[in-house]
Amino acid sequence: MRFLERERTTLAKLLPDLDPALRETPLMELERPGSPGIRHFRDSGGPGLLVPESHQGRGASALDALRVQRAIGSRSPSLAVATTMHHFSMATLVGLGDLGDGLEWMLVEGVASTNRVIASGFAEGRSGAGILDPSMTAVVTKDGIRINGVKRPCSLARSMDVLTASVVLPREDGPGDELAVALVPAESDGLSVSGFWSSAFLAGAESEQVTLTDVLVPPELLLRTATTSGERLDELQTAGLIWFQALMTGSYLGAASALVERVLLNDRIPEHERVRLYVETEAAMATAESVARRVDAGDLDESALAQALYVRYGVQDAIARVVPRAVELLGGLNFMASDEVGHLAACANGLSLHPPSRSRMTGAFSAYLADRPLLIA
Repeated sequence: MRFLERERTTLAKLLPDLDPALRETPLMELERPGSPGIRHFRDSGGPGLLVPESHQGRGASALDALRVQRAIGSRSPSLAVATTMHHFSMATLVGLGDLGDGLEWMLVEGVASTNRVIASGFAEGRSGAGILDPSMTAVVTKDGIRINGVKRPCSLARSMDVLTASVVLPREDGPGDELAVALVPAESDGLSVSGFWSSAFLAGAESEQVTLTDVLVPPELLLRTATTSGERLDELQTAGLIWFQALMTGSYLGAASALVERVLLNDRIPEHERVRLYVETEAAMATAESVARRVDAGDLDESALAQALYVRYGVQDAIARVVPRAVELLGGLNFMASDEVGHLAACANGLSLHPPSRSRMTGAFSAYLADRPLLIA
């Protein structure tokens, strides 16, 4: 069947072992706490998806990555959401590589070559915060820096090898402060993981609480940016938010697509109903692909961020129409015979819960339409 053909072909090209492993594992096993999905992702080389081939990665474009996330979401929504957070961190580190002195690329290459999983301790979940606005505090010592703080929810909390966190530090070259990104090994003394996610939905994403108590980060795992928020780093924050919106949109569209696929494979459902769902789902994907193509063209300005956001909200609306109709067409017996239909339906609606929410962006979009800067609420 042609539905999801491009997405699964892209996944097979870049991570050939992943889709077979996911396909052979029951959905509800992939969606439970302790899911094998993250292990499959690691074993298939997934951590290096966005790393250039010149640095031992898979060299995926933004369009490739979007299609990969939709394909993964159609097999396991939890894995798609969790790995989006890894890719969000990697896109930020790759962006820092273009600003830094080479250490950044060494760390990125290390992640790709050893298939290390990175959890995001960035502040993307706090209203009014940029992606690198610090959510943790740091104190400089003779051995490095010591970090204190809490991140919750933090996807990949139990499988992560490294946690990324942004901090403000005194400049080394003069007065004032600068932003830095710390890479905190999961085995660090003072780092602990505790329960936070109580819902059965997306439980396989390992979205728990990560607490840092006087965690020592040595200088070689600290990436200083030589800038403060409001300078060049704004470009990196904009790029990171675009990546986040695009890949998260693809992940949840994948969950919705899993339901649509079940409808399309059911010959007892009227043809016009199947085609209707197919058309609306593919139209939503086409709009998401337009954002990915801008990323690949290097067009990462304010207007691209605005497009990434309104495409994400438009896809939310498409999912809100497609999912209930798919559930209705699949019928009560499918719903009652298994947890899968209800689980996919609940997971697909999760896109609306990620920041920034549409309601908080209403005033910001109104101001943007009146030729004022776009502010993330």
